[in-house]
Amino acid sequence: MTKSYSRRFAFAVSAIVLGAVSAAHAADGYFLIGYGPRAKALGGAGAADQRDAMALSTNPASIVGLERQFQLGLTGIVADRGYKTTGTPRVLAPGEVQSGRPWFPVPNSGYVQPIDANSAWSIVSYANGGINTAYDWGHYRAPFGGPLGGGFAGVDLHQGFMSVGYARRFATPLGAISIGFAPTIAVQMINVQGLKMLSPLSSNPWEMSDMAFDWSWGGGVHAGLLWSITDKFRFGFSGSTPMWMSRFDKYAGLFADAGRFDIPANMQAGLAYDVLPNLTVMMDWRHIFYSAVPALGNPTNPTLYRSLGTGSGPGFDWTDVDSGAIGVEWRYSPALTLRTGYHYSTNPLRWRSVTVNALSPIINRHHASVGANYVVTPNSSVDFAFVYAFKNSFTGIEWIPAQPGLPFGAPNPRATISPWVQGMEFTLGYNYKWDAGDHSLIPTHF
Repeated sequence: MTKSYSRRFAFAVSAIVLGAVSAAHAADGYFLIGYGPRAKALGGAGAADQRDAMALSTNPASIVGLERQFQLGLTGIVADRGYKTTGTPRVLAPGEVQSGRPWFPVPNSGYVQPIDANSAWSIVSYANGGINTAYDWGHYRAPFGGPLGGGFAGVDLHQGFMSVGYARRFATPLGAISIGFAPTIAVQMINVQGLKMLSPLSSNPWEMSDMAFDWSWGGGVHAGLLWSITDKFRFGFSGSTPMWMSRFDKYAGLFADAGRFDIPANMQAGLAYDVLPNLTVMMDWRHIFYSAVPALGNPTNPTLYRSLGTGSGPGFDWTDVDSGAIGVEWRYSPALTLRTGYHYSTNPLRWRSVTVNALSPIINRHHASVGANYVVTPNSSVDFAFVYAFKNSFTGIEWIPAQPGLPFGAPNPRATISPWVQGMEFTLGYNYKWDAGDHSLIPTHF
């Protein structure tokens, strides 16, 4: 690598550091519908059409052909979530229970560097997370209040990623095909509170609740393909291995396999068609393999004595998630681009496991989004995106874990639990593009 490229890499890393790990509002389970303002405004569509510095986060193959540029962005999330009970619950505090922590920020950043006309490298940072709940003592369950009788309760999960990728375009008889790959480093932290009353169910009751934040590190690989079928019609596909993570040692008595909490694999496919030279329509599908992670996919019931934290111990009982997105981008003028999108996601929760998932109501379905890009100068532009997640709820029967007289637990037919969630996201982004032939490390003019 030349000194010029080394300096640019150092600059890119410095920008990425600003994108620290942060929590995020869930869409497809706890995966965001998209990373960066353009992806959000398009409802998460874009595997076959990427145009900004966050391209690597969606499809590593799509960075070829982009200009040298960087982006810094920040999303503000306002989320309402909670649960409602009917009948006579025996595990959760009764009534309408709403979580605190209604808003939180999520940063993103990215940098793209062309190598030649047919290859490029890029670095991005982005975040997942969204299991971010806080239930106070006010909704009382004996003996110490809170939803489970252990006082203040909640789950606070943060996940962040940094990817460095390379892509190359090949001329083929079927059209230009780009292939890209991006090794990815992941970091996550979690804090679980208010589960002390469930300690008899744990294989390690000293490390299962109220242990403050614990950190976990790991990584995986993200790869993608972009096929220009015609000048107007494109197909994109990307996939990520699981992020194999170190254990949450402080919660070895809670999560299956002694605190193992890998980040699930996922894949995305999309089509893009230029209806007009300045009007593009995109359609995408994504699948996330939540059920392959024991802590997420293992059945919740029955929850037996000393079963939490064992290799085959209870999990959240999530199913895999499928989602679909459609996005439209209208490049109205050289200075103004308008975007809109719609995103639908299936529900990972099962009716039989709503009791434990009341602490993490990940049940978004319908999302609508709008956004715009405005060119301020030939080098600088700003992005805006707004996403609205419509209120959704899901109802199931309360399930009682093992206790005296019920060694295997049992369903409680006299009570139902309905987790619910709704929210909004506001995203702003700043983009800078270097002039052709400008090899300066730091922008010299804006």
